[in-house]
Amino acid sequence: MTTAHFQVERTGQVARLRLDRPELHNAFDADLIAGLTAALEAIAVDAGVRVMVLEASGTSFSAGADLNWMRGMAKASEAENRDDALALARLMRTLDELPKPTIARVQGAAFGGGVGLVACCDIAIGVPEAKFGLTESRLGLLPAVISPYVVAAIGSRQARRWFASAESFDADTALQIGLLHQVVPAGHLDAVVQRQVDLLLKAGPIASATAKTLVRDVVAMGSDRDALDAANAHLIARLRISPEGQQGIAAFLEKHPPAWIKE
Repeated sequence: MTTAHFQVERTGQVARLRLDRPELHNAFDADLIAGLTAALEAIAVDAGVRVMVLEASGTSFSAGADLNWMRGMAKASEAENRDDALALARLMRTLDELPKPTIARVQGAAFGGGVGLVACCDIAIGVPEAKFGLTESRLGLLPAVISPYVVAAIGSRQARRWFASAESFDADTALQIGLLHQVVPAGHLDAVVQRQVDLLLKAGPIASATAKTLVRDVVAMGSDRDALDAANAHLIARLRISPEGQQGIAAFLEKHPPAWIKE
């Protein structure tokens, strides 16, 4: 799938969703938001896809909102702005809840909504040259729509600083606060991303796809220990007797790879 703003490439069990507006630093507008949401929804139901890599063309990962789009929304009504924000919320939630493991390949700067995309991915790997910023407060705005995902990634204490100050930060800081999992030289980025892809493909397909749901449920039910224990016991019992669980345990005990590993 190729559009004026993004591309989707499929290689085996891996889908690559690439932002492709390098001349505009892969900035969002309404069309890109709608297109990315539709592409993610298609990947979600594609049984042949086990891992998705989110990447970008050019020198920037994503500069956030397109200036022309922002100019138009500044003149729109409150109701129109609300509908527009809900469309972005749907994109972020679709990425965050995608039933496949996701990797953000961050080759350049990410600002505003671009930080949201990184935060929504399960694994984020960037280069030392990447810069980040939640710069909305400079415009008298806030990163409201992306806030659930950024707060989940970096924690509330860090979010309070970066949301209020609009200060840009480097890749090392992004690593320290949890927005990135790894920072690697640009020449090694593809190899490190591929290593993560390979590791995910060795995991059970249902197990790896369900991992983010487990984490979300643990966070949501953290204060209700009885409910959490019951839910986790139900999950592990269901996985143990499932075809994937039975096959994985048998393969481990018999010392051979499970069938889902493609040699």
